[in-house]
Amino acid sequence: MPVGRYANDSRINLGEQLGTYNAVRELRAAIKNGSVPVTNTLIATGDDRLDTLAGSIYGDAKYWWVLAAASGIGWGLQIPPGTVINIIRISDVERLVG
Repeated sequence: MPVGRYANDSRINLGEQLGTYNAVRELRAAIKNGSVPVTNTLIATGDDRLDTLAGSIYGDAKYWWVLAAASGIGWGLQIPPGTVINIIRISDVERLVG
């Protein structure tokens, strides 16, 4: 089941998925309580962007918001050098919010 940012947008009919706000809230809580483990971390360099990182990690740039949520950072695609990026499995995200 796809995990999308716009799942509850009234203009898009995607069924019973969680919208971004609720998905991020649940994802952050699950990471904090250990039910969704952080599988790896990386340190952002000066050229990194969340969308390009998501593309190389998950094979799809649309999962940039997963990296943002897992890392406790805001919604900007550009991130400052030295930012710690937490990586989690997409299958865990789909299980939680899908």
